[in-house]
Amino acid sequence: MNQSELIWQMKFEIHNLKAEVASYKNGNAMNRLRSNYNGIIIKLRTRIRELEHDVAKALNETVSSRKEKELADRDRKIAALEKRILEVERQRDAALDKVRDKQAEIYRIGTELEEEKGKNQKLTAQVNKDFENSSIPSSMQGPGRKKIPNTREKTDKKRGGQPGHEGHFIKKLDPTESHMIPDPEEVTSNPERYYFTGKTVSRQKIGLKVEMSVVEYTAKIFRDRETGGRVHAAFPDGYVTTVNYDSSVKAFAFLLTNECNVSGAKIKRFISELTGECINISEATINGLSEEFSSKTEDEKKDILAKIMTSPVDNVDFTNANVDGSAKHVLIIATPSKNAAMFIARENKGHKGIIGTPLEKYLGTIVHDHATEFYKYALGHQECMHHNCRYAIGSKENEAELQWNKLMHKLIQEMLHYRNSLGDDEPLDEKIVADFEKRYDEILELGEQEYFDNPPTEYYREGYNLCKRLKEYKESELLFLHDKRVPSNNSLAERLARVFKRKQKQMMVFRSRNNFEYTCDSLGILYTIKFEDTNLYNRVSDIFSRKRYRKKRKKEDVEKADAS
Repeated sequence: MNQSELIWQMKFEIHNLKAEVASYKNGNAMNRLRSNYNGIIIKLRTRIRELEHDVAKALNETVSSRKEKELADRDRKIAALEKRILEVERQRDAALDKVRDKQAEIYRIGTELEEEKGKNQKLTAQVNKDFENSSIPSSMQGPGRKKIPNTREKTDKKRGGQPGHEGHFIKKLDPTESHMIPDPEEVTSNPERYYFTGKTVSRQKIGLKVEMSVVEYTAKIFRDRETGGRVHAAFPDGYVTTVNYDSSVKAFAFLLTNECNVSGAKIKRFISELTGECINISEATINGLSEEFSSKTEDEKKDILAKIMTSPVDNVDFTNANVDGSAKHVLIIATPSKNAAMFIARENKGHKGIIGTPLEKYLGTIVHDHATEFYKYALGHQECMHHNCRYAIGSKENEAELQWNKLMHKLIQEMLHYRNSLGDDEPLDEKIVADFEKRYDEILELGEQEYFDNPPTEYYREGYNLCKRLKEYKESELLFLHDKRVPSNNSLAERLARVFKRKQKQMMVFRSRNNFEYTCDSLGILYTIKFEDTNLYNRVSDIFSRKRYRKKRKKEDVEKADAS
């Protein structure tokens, strides 16, 4: 651009600026500016109102949207909480189910534990049974048996005879052969030093020598010309077959088998060796001796029966037997005052075993173990207190938490000690007996309360049964404290039962019912005649010397025998 154009442009701008200044001076520019400003303000206010409206609207929309969002959030939270509650309830139900399952499992385990405890208690009671806490005899304990206690106090004295004791010596017998020993050479060679005192000293040696005697009878034989039959003189009693054994041989073999329980084979061998194999008695003959002995002792049987039926007190018991593989029984009846006993062979025990025996009609007092069938017979009863004492010990061992059994065991011991301490002529003290009965009742009341608080299990009820029985049968438990004739135990019948048991063990099995009966007869008679003031061997030998007792046969049997 040149200088003239620049000047012209600047003049033009100065003109415009002067016009603008003039307009400001006269106010036209201000009015125009004010008018423009007002128009702008109006537009701005309108815009503001529009914006405010939009803002209000947007605010409303925002509030509504926020509320909806909050409600949606709340609904989501509620749904989540409900879902959580349902899950918690499900978990709770599952937990309750587990708890119930656990409780059921605990109950089952507890039940099984109690059952196992009961089984353990039962097995422990069975294993620990011995002669002190049950009816098992001391001889039946087997290996590892409990040592029978010795109640004597130990002292420092040496074993054997004590100083001042008179002593026991073998009795000298009349010599069957006598010898004089020559004087020693030192005495005969020096008579000046030694002189004879007029006294002698002797010593004996006793020997046993068995001599066999054979007595033979001979009779001439004649022939009957008419009948052709043989005729000879009658032989004395006992000479039946060509060779017979006399009563001494029979008594010896009989006592070996029934008193010493030696088997027939051993008896046969022993007698054969003893006689230089001259006597070879058969086992069948030995087995038949009980039958012969039984048939020749009818008088003894009647005497035993009379003693038993007239005795004020009898001991009774059953024991088992084996007859040809079948279980049979033996009823034992014994009288302690008259020293008599009966072994009665029976098919059954209980009422069937008693019916038909002397016990069925006995009117005295019987001592027995607790067998309820015996209460149907006799007029008085006494149970064996030794058994009760053992059962109380068993209860103490298996029910240690109870107290009644300990007190009852102590009381029974005191009652037995008091009863055994009385002399033959010393009467029973009524005050002492009354005190015993009072304590007896109090202990049983304590036992009932203890069993009410601690009921017995099905695995061990012996203690509970004892408590119940002692109360129910009180009169039969304490009769021995009111009648001195009544023993406190049934030991007599139990000892006799062991006599039969030893015979049964030797026999193993009776092959016939008849042999079983004959053996029972023999054992009862042997027990009874032991108390007679006589030699047992001689007594049995005398019995075998008798004629055999034969029962009268019925007319029909005689006719059949004659016909045959």
